[in-house]
Amino acid sequence: MKTTLTAVRVDLGAVGGHLQPSEQLVSAVRASVEEKTDSFLIDCWVNFTGDDITILCTHENGPDSPKIRDVLWDAFEKGASTASELGLYGVGQDIRDAGMTGAIKGLGPALAEMSVEERPNEAFLIFSIDKALPGAFNLPFFLAFADPMHCPGLILSPRMRQGFRLVIMDVLYKEYDREIELNAPEDIYNMAALLRDQNRYAIRRIESRSTGEQAVASSTARMSNIAGKIIGKDDPVAIVRIQDAFPSAGEVVAPFQIGPYVGGFMRGCHHGPLMPVPLNTKVSFFDGPPIVSCAAFGLREGRLTPPVDVFEHPLWDHVRTRLAEKTLEIRRQGFFGNAMQPFETIHYGGLVNILRDLDERFEIRHPPD
Repeated sequence: MKTTLTAVRVDLGAVGGHLQPSEQLVSAVRASVEEKTDSFLIDCWVNFTGDDITILCTHENGPDSPKIRDVLWDAFEKGASTASELGLYGVGQDIRDAGMTGAIKGLGPALAEMSVEERPNEAFLIFSIDKALPGAFNLPFFLAFADPMHCPGLILSPRMRQGFRLVIMDVLYKEYDREIELNAPEDIYNMAALLRDQNRYAIRRIESRSTGEQAVASSTARMSNIAGKIIGKDDPVAIVRIQDAFPSAGEVVAPFQIGPYVGGFMRGCHHGPLMPVPLNTKVSFFDGPPIVSCAAFGLREGRLTPPVDVFEHPLWDHVRTRLAEKTLEIRRQGFFGNAMQPFETIHYGGLVNILRDLDERFEIRHPPD
């Protein structure tokens, strides 16, 4: 049986600015999606991370299905209506100016999809990131699929020895989707050269070279430069298949203990460590920090098992304590240096306007003859 997994992240409004969607809002979205189960959908799951809602649904319609888009869009509209009734902040923020496509011109819901031939014991993870761009997945996924120091399966599992193929997108290329396919281990240095720049390059998909099956689908989409303002879809979602020809759950999640500094945080213009958190965690400090949740599922004939909350384990409490110190340390720099993102990727036009106005006040002083 070929089953399609569709995962979306959407901001429909939140309590306290950008902290957390209300319980009523999440319930309204869940009820709308569940109404379509056994008609358009086989199964579904809804939760939140930060101020965005994650929807996972299974069906047999394949990727890019207009029917499934309509189902999800109806849930978005009902959620936005509930948010408006409650007076939440940023009502319908991700659905006002965009539709549901794989590359949403820098706005709209974040979308990740893949169709799979179900294995007898199909297993996968759903990662939801808040207050960061899709490039936040670069380092953890690179280590999980290309580095034997973090993924011993690359030397212990015969099915993984041929490595993986990474599809990387240039998210700052304006006109079209610009991608490159690189194979591990041959291209491992080339991968590192690109993925180090999380603001420009981001992993879009990963495939097994031994089976040809897709292992990862990420909601990576190119950004848009509108009137001097860089606008990109943050708060990404990713689907990661695990076990057999793919890394184990533990091999995929272990690199997240690093908590790499990623772009996003306050107003999408700063850097902060990516903190692994339990499901349904809000943001707080400096409208952050950037956070990632992970839910593990089993799948049989499109039906989902109840999720396992991967980052709820006690070991991650220790990781969070360490990453809290990293967060406070970089915030001591305020606006200075790498505490903020570079000018090229700042999301707010105010800084662009300041630089333009100040440019006229600079004087060129030639040396005397």
